[in-house]
Amino acid sequence: MPTAQISPAWTVRCCSRPDCPSGARRRGAGAPSHRLDERRQRYGPLCHRRALLCRGAGERGAGEFDISFFPNNELGNETEMLEGMQLGTLEAAVITGTQIASISSAFQLIDLPFLFKDNEQAREVLDGEVGQMMLDTLEPKGIVGLGFVEAGFRSTINNVRPVHTPEDMEGIRLRVQPFDIYLDSFERFGADPIPMEWSEVFTAVQQGTIDGLEIPLSVIYANNFPDVTQYLSLTQHVYNAPALLVSKQTFDQLSDELKQAVRDAAETTVERQRETVGANNQDMVGRIEEAGMEVNEVEDISAFQELVRPVYEDYREDIGSELMDKALEATGQN
Repeated sequence: MPTAQISPAWTVRCCSRPDCPSGARRRGAGAPSHRLDERRQRYGPLCHRRALLCRGAGERGAGEFDISFFPNNELGNETEMLEGMQLGTLEAAVITGTQIASISSAFQLIDLPFLFKDNEQAREVLDGEVGQMMLDTLEPKGIVGLGFVEAGFRSTINNVRPVHTPEDMEGIRLRVQPFDIYLDSFERFGADPIPMEWSEVFTAVQQGTIDGLEIPLSVIYANNFPDVTQYLSLTQHVYNAPALLVSKQTFDQLSDELKQAVRDAAETTVERQRETVGANNQDMVGRIEEAGMEVNEVEDISAFQELVRPVYEDYREDIGSELMDKALEATGQN
């Protein structure tokens, strides 16, 4: 069954995992039931935002939608899912901005380190003109963007030293996401950035092949990195904002009323999901400390911003000069 097939009857399967926080299912007309408890902290924002979208669509379009959710890359990796939406064989997906950049380079914007000072600013910018400009670049590619959810800021963990300044990163072998913008940025900070497949990372840290990595808080805890790393420095260098996407072929088949129902459900999903992730992340630092990691904040990011500014200019043409200028103005960096 496709991910978001439109049908006369309402069926919801938000997750195939019986212990997933979005695992409650209900078949028949009306809105689905969901049990969202403390376990969503274990599985992070992914399952939770899917549950909220599922519930929101039910509240606004009961009897009209047949929605099934497939976690854990059951429908392919993110590249394959993007292609599926473009071809119309996959109706909807939540995709990271880094991967969306493979079809729209404007999405490299949110991978620029230290662009946003905090969650509030990031949300305001992505919910405004800048975010809409980014989403608008997808329609010619066959995809409709509905909004940005939140996976939280990425920070730095390692076994060499706490990071307070760029000098503290000097020579540290850090696994970074295997994309040029991450490699270029961490080279500017003086680190030794190493692209590596995610499946290899934990063992690489454990065996000392790498010293650490940059990673969201929820992923640190969920994947037991406190067992193998000593220092967590809250660099908060990149704000992870996956996008809620729908195939344009699917969306164009909907009536205006149902299109609005989908947009309204997405808006509600974004709002509720951000609230939950924000609350969870506040608790997460304490959990990580309790697990044995030494945690420090980075009080002054200006030195990092100065070092990475040439990377901004290197990617200006790819991102789009107008979009870059509007983002810098919105974040007070123009």
